[in-house]
Amino acid sequence: MRHSWAADRAAGLAIAFLADRWLGDPRRFHPVAGFGTIAHRAEQAWYWDSRGRGALHWLVLVGGTAGAACLVDRALARDGMPRLARIGWTAGATWATLGGTSLARVGERMAGHLEAGDLEAARAQVPSLCGRDPALLDLPGIARATVESLAENTSDATIGPLVWAGVLGAPGALAYRAINTLDAMVGYRSARYLRFGWFSARADDAANLLPARLCGIITVASAPVVGGSPARAWRAWQKDARSHPSPNAGVAEASAAGALGIQLGGTTEYRHGTEERPRLGEGPPPQVADVRRAVRLSRRVQAGAAALVVLAVVAVPIGKHIARA
Repeated sequence: MRHSWAADRAAGLAIAFLADRWLGDPRRFHPVAGFGTIAHRAEQAWYWDSRGRGALHWLVLVGGTAGAACLVDRALARDGMPRLARIGWTAGATWATLGGTSLARVGERMAGHLEAGDLEAARAQVPSLCGRDPALLDLPGIARATVESLAENTSDATIGPLVWAGVLGAPGALAYRAINTLDAMVGYRSARYLRFGWFSARADDAANLLPARLCGIITVASAPVVGGSPARAWRAWQKDARSHPSPNAGVAEASAAGALGIQLGGTTEYRHGTEERPRLGEGPPPQVADVRRAVRLSRRVQAGAAALVVLAVVAVPIGKHIARA
C-alpha cells in the first residue's frame, strides 16, 4: 500500500481530467449542485449579519464535506481494499469537482453569440460565467466579462481541484470545491454578505494562493498558443496583478491579459453595485475575436496543469526515496 499510493492517486487524477475533457460535468445528480442546495438551506436557517456566524457556516459545511470524504478515504486505505476502488474514488470525486470543459464550452457558446451580434443571447449566457448585471453590458462589455471570467475560472474550475487532489487526495478536491462554492455564494461585498461572507472569502483566497500562481506560470508559458509573448505575459503579471482586489484573480487575469496582448479591467457592474477594477495588461480592450483565443488559452493551461500535477504526485515519493538512498 505504501509504495502504491502515489501511482493510485496519479492514475485517479489523470482519469478525472480525461473524464472532464471528454464528458464535461456530470449531467445528473451533480454533487456540487447538491452541496449548493444544502448550503443555501443552511444559510436560510442560521443567517446572521456577523463574521462569527459566517465562520460557523463555513466550518459546518466545509468541515462536514472534508470529514465525510476522509472517512471514505480511510476505509479505502485499509489493507486488502482493491486498488481499483481507491483509484475510482479519487477519479470520481475529483471529476465531480472539475469544471474546465464546461467553462470552455460556455466560452465557445458566448463567442458564437458575440460573433453573430446577438446581444440578448449573449446577455442570457452571462450568469453562467460571472455575477455581473447582464442588462448593463453591451457586446464589448460582455466580451471583456467573458475573457476575465475565463482567465479567473481556469484556476478555480480546474487547477484548484487538481492541486488539492494532488496534495490531499479526494478529500482535498472536495474540500476545495466546497470552499470555492461558498465563496461564490456568499463571498460578496454586499450589504447582506459583507460580514457573513467574510470568512468564506478569506478562506477561498488562502485555498487559491498556490493554484493561481501555478495558473500564472502555465499561462505565461502558453502565451505562444494564442500568438502572444511569454515575456509580455510575465511583465503584466509582475506589474499589474497586485493592484487587483483579489490576490489570486489578479494573477490569473493579468497573466492572461499579457498573453493575449489586451487590457482587462475598468468599470465593472455587479448586481450589488459598481466597482472600478484596475487595468491589467497593455493593449486594446478585448474584442469579440479575443473570446475564442481566451478559450484556447484556457484549454491549454488546464492541460498543462493536469500534466504537471500528475507528474508531481509521482515524482515526490521517488525524490524522497532517492534522498534516503
